[in-house]
Amino acid sequence: MAQGQTRESVKMALDTLRTNKLRSGLTILGIVIGVTTVITISSVINGLNNRVADFANSLGSNVFWVFHMPVIGVRPTTEQLTRKKLTMDDVMALRTMPHVVAADGGFQYTKQFGVGDVSVKYEGHKVAGAILSGNTAQVTDVSNFTLLAGRMFTDEEDKAHAAVCVLGHDTADQLFVNGENPIGKEVNIATGLYTVIGVLDKQKQPFGSGKNPDDNQIFFPMGTFHSLHPEVKDLWVSVKYDDPKNKSLVEDEIRETLRIRRRVKVSAEDNFEIFGPDSLTKLWGSITGGLFGFMVAVSSVGLMVGGVGVMNIMLVSVTERTREIGIRKALGATKRTILTQFTTEAITLCAVGGVVGVLVGAIITSIIYFLPIGLPATLSTVWVFIGFAVSCTIGLLFGIYPAWKAANLDPIEALRYE
Repeated sequence: MAQGQTRESVKMALDTLRTNKLRSGLTILGIVIGVTTVITISSVINGLNNRVADFANSLGSNVFWVFHMPVIGVRPTTEQLTRKKLTMDDVMALRTMPHVVAADGGFQYTKQFGVGDVSVKYEGHKVAGAILSGNTAQVTDVSNFTLLAGRMFTDEEDKAHAAVCVLGHDTADQLFVNGENPIGKEVNIATGLYTVIGVLDKQKQPFGSGKNPDDNQIFFPMGTFHSLHPEVKDLWVSVKYDDPKNKSLVEDEIRETLRIRRRVKVSAEDNFEIFGPDSLTKLWGSITGGLFGFMVAVSSVGLMVGGVGVMNIMLVSVTERTREIGIRKALGATKRTILTQFTTEAITLCAVGGVVGVLVGAIITSIIYFLPIGLPATLSTVWVFIGFAVSCTIGLLFGIYPAWKAANLDPIEALRYE
């Protein structure tokens, strides 16, 4: 009996939609906009979350980075900016730790804008905005680089300040056209010539599918880099350890070793910072928390507008069908039957809006995914259900009052209504 009434109510709601297409479409427009917003933003955030997680995993689950001040998620204080820099002696000390597999120290030089961009030249071809990096021979052990051709430099080349370099993928691709082999060729960087001994494969990046700035990077032995830019003093230290289960132990050992070397008092806080891949995911999590808040705020406006529209059209429907309600009551329909009928109609209206919103959101997600910017939008099944469930809830909340009003009409007055 109840199922039959529900089917009849749904049928009547769909008949109302078909009879008043324009009015019904405008009524559920707010619901469609709200659900579309939820699906689109959640898909983009979900895709970016997956990309950031993959990027963090690509860095390795058993790697720590050490720097003299915090650089992720905070603005350094004056005290942090003036801290003593890390040194290569610190790197050597960390290499002696029992669970450490490799430790690398790295310097970096770049100019991003205007005059003074770092340029790399080879036989009429030029690449601007290159990033120059100076590292030890253990950089590949720590960073999991993949070589497309050639090799990395050795400790002997580092000590001898050898004029050699390893090119990033994009740099090599733009300098050496028509499949020319870069290995053994000399490229002009700043005021000197450097022999290319290796070319790196493309590196992963967390956002989009465009060019990764790190693929326009040139690696030099540490000594060679200092000959080019002796003024660069900020040393990044990367430490790779044997097993992820030793993470806490290795972090404590790094902290203890550096506190002793940097003569930090027992009562004082560290004057250096230790980061892991989870630092990136935590930072991104805090950012997406704000984005989700924005999504809820924007979608709530659309859903509230849609809810008010549904209430309005249901009140109009009750007025238009007053005589019909009176006849049904005269034939024995109870308040509960009328209440169920009009509530179901309101929920059906919003459910149709939810379905349309999900479909439009899925289409927009596909468009975003295939755009040249290549945002990694991924449709989330969970948010599809949430969006649809919220639209039905809106129908229930905003449909109760019109349904209650219809259920409480006096049958005699309703029959006399013209």
